[in-house]
Amino acid sequence: MSKKRYYRFPIALASILAISGSLLVGCDDQKTENQPSKSEQKAVTHDTTSIKKTTTNKEQKVDAGGYIEGQKLPKKPKYIKGILVASKQYPLPADFAPGENKDARNAFEELNAAAQLDGYKFNAFSTYRSYDRQVGLYDAYVKRDGKKAADTYSARPGYSEHQTGLAFDIGAVGDEADFADNKFGATKAGQWLAKNAHKYGFIMRYPEGKEDVTGYMHESWHFRYVGKKIATEIYNKNETLEEYLGITD
Repeated sequence: MSKKRYYRFPIALASILAISGSLLVGCDDQKTENQPSKSEQKAVTHDTTSIKKTTTNKEQKVDAGGYIEGQKLPKKPKYIKGILVASKQYPLPADFAPGENKDARNAFEELNAAAQLDGYKFNAFSTYRSYDRQVGLYDAYVKRDGKKAADTYSARPGYSEHQTGLAFDIGAVGDEADFADNKFGATKAGQWLAKNAHKYGFIMRYPEGKEDVTGYMHESWHFRYVGKKIATEIYNKNETLEEYLGITD
C-alpha cells in the first residue's frame, strides 16, 4: 500500500517563536483524582497509517477519527492515578485554562541545563495552548488536509494535551527547520532527548509504533510532563501514558 505524506504547517511559525519564551501535557506524583494541578510549526512529515478504533474500553462507539461519538466536553478535567489526562477518550472542559505549568517549565530548564553540558540546547517552541487557539489550528488543518488526515496529527478542540499546560513541543536551537518534524528524532539532539527526558519528568507522548494506542501519529518532538518517578517507570517499561494508566481498549 502506498503511503501519503502530510505536512503540518503552523499558521505562522513566527507567532510560535514569538510566544515560546513565555510558553512548544505537570502534575506532581502526589495528586489525587480530580484535584487541580498546580499551578505550530514547520514541515512535519507523517506516515499516514490508519488510526482507527471501533470501541473504547467501555464499548462506546467511536468515529473514524477515534473520538467517542456524541461525547460532550466535561465540566471538570479527568485525573487517573493522580495524572491529568487529555486524549481522544478523555477531553477537557472548554474553559479549562491553567496556562503553562510551572513545574513542567522548571523541569524543562533543568533538562536544558543538563543537555548543554553534552553540547545540546533546546527550545520549548510550543507549550500551553488555549481551547480557542486549538479551534483555529484544527480548523486550519482540516481545511488544508481534510478531517481524516487532520485527526491523525492534530487534536480536536478540547482534546489537546497542550491545553493542560503540561505538553512541551521541543526542538534544538539552531535547527528550527526540524521543529515539529520527525526528522528531529533522527538527529543527535533528538536522540539525546528521547533517551534522557524521563530523568527530568518528561515522556515522549506519541512514540513510534504506538499509534493505535495513543490515537496519533508518532511525534518525536512532543513531550509530556508527568514527574520524574512516573516518567521513569513509563520509560523503563517502554509504555505509553494510556498503557501506564490502563486506559487502552
